[in-house]
Amino acid sequence: MSIIKSLANRRTYYNIDKNIPVLEKEIEEKIKEVTELVPDAFNMKSARVVLAFGEKHDQLWDEIYNVFEGKVPREKIDSFKAGAGTILFLYDEETVKKMQEQFSTYADNFPIWANQANGMLQLSVWSALRELNIGASLQHYNPVIDAKVKGIFNIPENYKLVAQMPFGGIVSEPDKKEKEEIDKRVTVIR
Repeated sequence: MSIIKSLANRRTYYNIDKNIPVLEKEIEEKIKEVTELVPDAFNMKSARVVLAFGEKHDQLWDEIYNVFEGKVPREKIDSFKAGAGTILFLYDEETVKKMQEQFSTYADNFPIWANQANGMLQLSVWSALRELNIGASLQHYNPVIDAKVKGIFNIPENYKLVAQMPFGGIVSEPDKKEKEEIDKRVTVIR
């Protein structure tokens, strides 16, 4: 599949279930492959990924609901919990700090670059899941859930949570995307 087709097929899937068309091991291997391939500044390798299936996936979404004390509708949380798993995207602040010390001229940029690399990883994993015929969405309940997530998954304190990606079997397709006037966002100078 070309990158353009992959990006076109990557959509936000909210209506997912636990019936995935591949083995969990195949998802795990694809995420490892993508994580290794996505570049980052100075090759710092700050991105971290936690992949949760089964009871841990369900527990995560129950705890997210609890942390928000009902302020997020149960139906919304349950739509994520209905999936087969969740990918947590993080970056290692200790790695970033070491790079800041090693290359002090660029110190202010390393947290920015870590976030950029994480964003590239999120999009790449999202697209790779879609190539496996799996639907996903990108969620941002952090930083409210950070302490709870670190406790559930025994995540080191120096890992910063960036996003959560619930995924699963595709129950229904999202509405078609409307074509935008892309020239409002892309300027060409000759």
